[in-house]
Amino acid sequence: MLDTAQHFEKAFDKLHLFYDGFSAYQCSHLCKDGGNAGPLESDDWVNVRNVIEFLARFHELTKTVSGSRYVTCNSHFEDVSELYCHLKMCLASEDEHLRKMAQQMQEKFKKYWGEPEKMNKMIFIASVLDPRNKFEYVEGALEELFGEEKGKKINVEVYAYMNSLFGEYLKKHSTESCPQSPSSSTSSNNTSNTSSGSVISASKIRTKLSLKKKKEDNGSWGAKSKLDKYISEEQEPFSEEFDILSWWKSHPKFPILSELARDVLAIPISSVASECVFSTGGRILDSFRSSLTPKCVQALICVQDWLREEKNPISVEEDLKYLEELELGKLYYFVCILIQNNISCFFICMTYLVVLSLDMENNGSTTSIV
Repeated sequence: MLDTAQHFEKAFDKLHLFYDGFSAYQCSHLCKDGGNAGPLESDDWVNVRNVIEFLARFHELTKTVSGSRYVTCNSHFEDVSELYCHLKMCLASEDEHLRKMAQQMQEKFKKYWGEPEKMNKMIFIASVLDPRNKFEYVEGALEELFGEEKGKKINVEVYAYMNSLFGEYLKKHSTESCPQSPSSSTSSNNTSNTSSGSVISASKIRTKLSLKKKKEDNGSWGAKSKLDKYISEEQEPFSEEFDILSWWKSHPKFPILSELARDVLAIPISSVASECVFSTGGRILDSFRSSLTPKCVQALICVQDWLREEKNPISVEEDLKYLEELELGKLYYFVCILIQNNISCFFICMTYLVVLSLDMENNGSTTSIV
């Protein structure tokens, strides 16, 4: 609203020449401090533009968190950290109104993010699994948010929690890939008892057990070191177009860590995406279209989603001539559309054919579309 209003500064200045009601409202309206609002002045428009610049960061953050076609879990902690720095910078501003607004927002910020002990550590782990961040960014952001001493303590807790989580995936992977076989263990025991009939000395048994234990330790250390190896590698260069899912898919050297990343990055930060699905269903299945079957409603929602995903924009004006040709009964033109044009035009034509056939049925016509 403010962004739109700032372009009409001159119109507001001359509004009193055509309409006195707005000026009367300004002179009679009481502000929070108890004084009258008064007419708009040049300083007021400066404040408006400062507020627009201040709120732009929150507007971008809201759109980013509410996304449903990309991963949001990995960037959430980064957004929170950058938002804190934004508020901190505004608190040092010379604008008194901006400082008061930032102070009130910082109190609200501390209410939700002031106690890291109560925060879900998955937020930090998702940021570590972003190859652009890893522990370097998480450690620096924690120190910026909570101070150096407390930040390092939380960083150690996050590292321990991530190691524990990775260990669970490691157990699952080792159990699935190396199932125990009772028959093989029994046969090995029988073989050892009947190998040569000689008694194996205790020193040989201890040597055998020691080698076996060493082999197991080396295997588990090699698997666990994959996490440390990922953390110790250099960070990927920052890019807004970075696709984190493609990155993990193209790095098969971390198979267990990739499985962990797949599960963690699938967590949505906001519930807006799921709420939009119900809102879309409510707009399609209204009181005027209540007789639609569930299958038809599902088809309408899916087609709408596919059309929005199309990279090429849909131009209804350009497609009208195709629809007119279809109405005249030229089937070959329809085949040409399927071959030459994109999928968007195909969906439009199919929808038009269905609507046209329904109209013919309702009018009692027995003539086919073609």
